[in-house]
Amino acid sequence: MPSAEDAPRQLGERPSLTARRKRVNVEKAVASRPTRNSKPKLGQHFLVDEGAAQSIVDALGNISQRTVLEIGPGRGALTSLLAARSRRVIAVELDRVLAAQLRMNFALVENVEIIEGDILAIDFQTLFGPKPGLARPGIEQKPEPVHVVGNLPYFITSDILLRFFAYRRYFESLVLMVQREVADRLAAAPGGSDYGLLSATAQLYGRVDKLFTLAPEAFSPPPKVHSTVVRITMASRIESLHVPETGFIDFLKLSFGQKRKTLWNNLKSVYKPEALRAAMQESGVRATARAETLTLEKSAALFRALTDTGRSAL
Repeated sequence: MPSAEDAPRQLGERPSLTARRKRVNVEKAVASRPTRNSKPKLGQHFLVDEGAAQSIVDALGNISQRTVLEIGPGRGALTSLLAARSRRVIAVELDRVLAAQLRMNFALVENVEIIEGDILAIDFQTLFGPKPGLARPGIEQKPEPVHVVGNLPYFITSDILLRFFAYRRYFESLVLMVQREVADRLAAAPGGSDYGLLSATAQLYGRVDKLFTLAPEAFSPPPKVHSTVVRITMASRIESLHVPETGFIDFLKLSFGQKRKTLWNNLKSVYKPEALRAAMQESGVRATARAETLTLEKSAALFRALTDTGRSAL
């Protein structure tokens, strides 16, 4: 069991600055590699398994004509592999010293751009949106699909995922290393104990695949948790479920508000009992059901029934 320090925060909960800086980074294969007992700055753990680094990049597929956004490049091991395979690499590094070292190491690599900053503060619209002077009236420019790769800080996994989902029009796939328990929740099917708000939200916006898991011994120094690489292929289901995005997300948050409670008890604080009873009957949802037992289709059906004319909230 991971300690409380290693456990991920709930969806939407903001961490402290110290917690936000903890992440796993891939170490560059150089002679100055830290020893097994060395203590990394800002709680970082460097991946020393070069085969794993190769597999992570392989999971992106053919990126020869693509832009790749890398989160937390660390010492640049993934960056080097990405630069050799992709058209453009944008690497966002929070650590000032590492960012400076990366700029020096990749100064002569034309397709690599290093940005020192917090991934949660990066303006994706400016970075990937239409450039000034190129827009044409009446013509909508489709953004170039961007692939994302990186090792997410354990404490803000949900925050980062929500940000990518909000800007999903710019992204094609996400290949991410997360805590193993988080990966289990992301990929969980309805009805299991791991299925929750994070599962429903991720699967609302994309297809989640667990690829492989790395033991603590694959890192230097070893972290307290196992890490799993997941791939999220962006494929929003908002339109096919016929629900408004913001309203449905709020409904899911309410549904999973208290996992020990039934769906009825979670929803009755907002919806009138008679409206809730009628909507559940119409959508085929039992009053004793819990949110984790419902598929996205069932949740959407219940939400649509509740938002029909005459079934307003309290």
